Amino acid sequence: MIIDAQGLRKTFTTRSRKGTQTVEAVRGVDLKIDKGEIFGVLGPNGAGKTTTIRMLATLIVPDEGTATIAGHDLRREPAAIRRELGYVSQEGGVEDTTSARAQIMMAARIHNVPDPAKATAEVLDRFELTELADRPGRTLSGGQKRRVAIALGLVHSPPLLFLDEPTTGLDPQNRANLWDQIRRLRELGTSVLLSTHYLDEADVLCDRLVIVDHGTVVAEGTPAALKREVSGDVITLRLDRLEEAAEALQPHARETRIDDDVLRVYVDDGEHALPGLLRTLEERGLGLASIALDRSTLDDVFLAKTGRSLRDAGAAA
Repeated sequence: MIIDAQGLRKTFTTRSRKGTQTVEAVRGVDLKIDKGEIFGVLGPNGAGKTTTIRMLATLIVPDEGTATIAGHDLRREPAAIRRELGYVSQEGGVEDTTSARAQIMMAARIHNVPDPAKATAEVLDRFELTELADRPGRTLSGGQKRRVAIALGLVHSPPLLFLDEPTTGLDPQNRANLWDQIRRLRELGTSVLLSTHYLDEADVLCDRLVIVDHGTVVAEGTPAALKREVSGDVITLRLDRLEEAAEALQPHARETRIDDDVLRVYVDDGEHALPGLLRTLEERGLGLASIALDRSTLDDVFLAKTGRSLRDAGAAA
């Protein structure tokens, strides 16, 4: 196990003209992450993802809790932990006026890499940055900057990499390319801890994940297991008299849930459940505006655990 954290808590106090405000950003988070896996922290903006990662990266001190990271105690050995990890923040940290090569070379020297030039050349090649290496940061695209930022975090070959919202702001093609790069890191034996508010990113990238909300873990497991826990299929209906429809369809479902202007019906086998469901609606005189049959998603898991959609909680799909 490369990370074993228990009971992490962090509270921030802010002062303004309106007075003092206390925010419990993280409220008792536990994480157990195995070597060589991509582990995700999924949740809406403001859920405590970044604060959790910053505590584990030794950038801020937890108010409570313990953690062992790459064999080192979080409180007693922060310097040893920093040597064992790479950290890429949301902002990325790529300088506008300096070339990618110079920035990565500097990072290699800071980490006392034996041959900084060789390490820089290798990481530039790994992330397909060699042709861009001598251009100043301001001339790079968003996707290129993210690759440089990850190269900065990996030049000293750490066994563990932290990625905080790595694909925010990237177009779909650059996101997909970066996903491929992250998968390659796992193949090379690097453990990856990433935070994200993108449902599809957590689903396709992560071996395991936790879903966090208001600073607490509300679900943990593999994406497939979490979705199976909710239900096999989801039938989404738009119609009038939602509460009456939910009651009428309950015998056909594991669970029914009203979410704003739609009714979600969770069933084991949507294709076989659908005919009986439609007959019941017709018998009750409940006319449909639309109906859709889908597999459960991580948004359905978040909805089941918190009572609201992740999309509606300040996150993007």
